[in-house]
Amino acid sequence: MTLPHIRDRRAAAFAVVLALLGAVTVSLGLRTDDALPPLPVSSPAPPASVKAAPAPVKALKRALPVRLRIPAIGVDTSIMQLGLQRDGSLEVPPLRGDAPAGWYRDSPTPGETGASVLAGHVDTARDGPAVFFRLRELKTGDPITVRRADGTVATFRVSRVALYAKRDFPTAEVYAPIDRPGLRLITCGGAFDRSEGSYRSNVVVFADASR
Repeated sequence: MTLPHIRDRRAAAFAVVLALLGAVTVSLGLRTDDALPPLPVSSPAPPASVKAAPAPVKALKRALPVRLRIPAIGVDTSIMQLGLQRDGSLEVPPLRGDAPAGWYRDSPTPGETGASVLAGHVDTARDGPAVFFRLRELKTGDPITVRRADGTVATFRVSRVALYAKRDFPTAEVYAPIDRPGLRLITCGGAFDRSEGSYRSNVVVFADASR
């Protein structure tokens, strides 16, 4: 169980994120993807007439994430921990093609109540495709699993895939607390700004806990 002073520190850290990560300008890729097919703004949702509300899933206790698997796009990666840099921006994994995904350690662990945040590179100038290179290909319903240090596995299904210009990044929607276990996967995408040496947008995958 989280002690009061630890819980307060985590809440304070989230306040810092919400205040200083307004654009989420994380450097998650440095190679143009002009040759790739365009990304839709969001995954198509089922018609309202047949869309059923998901059954509630019991939250898990806190346990650090150790491995992420996304079968639909061939991701099977270890997970490192990420904090905040001095300017309040999110740390990122090492800029290498073989770098793992990273979990923001002041967000809930995957399977706990709340939105757990993971980030990864889309590609690198030196090595090409990286761990989240195909993230934008995910579709509604695709499964995601996170193995945790206590041996349990948190299971999720994609509910939405979206592309946001960094200047319009919906920080509150991505990072704010929620009343159920959820997952947010973030990488770079969209057009590559050669003058800035970075992508202009972020791909965000929203996923909900499932059985």
